[in-house]
Amino acid sequence: MAKQTEIESDLLKKVPKKNLKLNEPMSKHTSFRVGGPAEYFVIVEDLTQLKNVLKYAKQKNIDLTIIGNGTNCLVCDAGIKGIVLKLNFIDFKITRYKNYAKIIVGSGLPVCMLSNIALKEELASLEFLCGIPGTVGGAVLMNAGAYGGEMKDIVVSTKYMDMDGKIHKITNSEHKFDYRTSIFKSHNYIILETELQVGYDLKKNIKEKIDQNIKSRTEKQPLEWPSAGSTFKRCGDIITAKLIDECGLKGYSIGGAEVSTKHAGFIINKGNATSQDILELINYVKKTVYEKTKVKIEEEILIIGRKDN
Repeated sequence: MAKQTEIESDLLKKVPKKNLKLNEPMSKHTSFRVGGPAEYFVIVEDLTQLKNVLKYAKQKNIDLTIIGNGTNCLVCDAGIKGIVLKLNFIDFKITRYKNYAKIIVGSGLPVCMLSNIALKEELASLEFLCGIPGTVGGAVLMNAGAYGGEMKDIVVSTKYMDMDGKIHKITNSEHKFDYRTSIFKSHNYIILETELQVGYDLKKNIKEKIDQNIKSRTEKQPLEWPSAGSTFKRCGDIITAKLIDECGLKGYSIGGAEVSTKHAGFIINKGNATSQDILELINYVKKTVYEKTKVKIEEEILIIGRKDN
């Protein structure tokens, strides 16, 4: 791989200086507030910049990692080799029809902002998104959901770019949506924008649903501590958090990482956790639950970066 100074010089020909950071701590870009440095942290703001960076990484054989708002991942303490790419695609367009509306929204727009836009525009069907961290792209990739709604219920189509810089568009069924997954979990595609179909409602009705959801989240989830949201996947009809609680793991900690006493499905950073603390605690919880119940639970979060220190 080319030397760092050479790569820096080359990347500055593809993105503005303000959009390139060297050895950038990923703790600044993840909701867990942990993680080692990215060799090259690059923000792209349009398709030309994205294509140029992809082409360059391929030519120079440089590792490439795509992130959203870093809300559903754990970055290892040793950091991430190569280029970490963040898409700042935040445009949106609303088209109104008689009985419904369509929103075309950039993958980098935070989900909370989309929820606020929908409220302002009196667009229903997005209330379940309020309080969900991350970006629209991440929500599509993970088929994010809560309070009876999921992305699969509102997605019409998605545009994405493959690693050769070619743009494709897929329909809802082609997403292969399932519980917290989609085709994007198993393919190296970059989500560019998504088209959503939503309904109409009065602002007061939408706000009432949003307020109810936020109240429920605040009461049940440890939002006062850094985390990546729900750490573990649901096990079919089994409530994983209940299983963890029944195994006596609430409050169990390793280093600065703790199984939340408020919600056993969350592992939280009590302020001084390392990625290794969190990873060891995840593995301990999985091991303990299996030993006591014979149920295999899996983490919902993505673990990225170098495992070596």
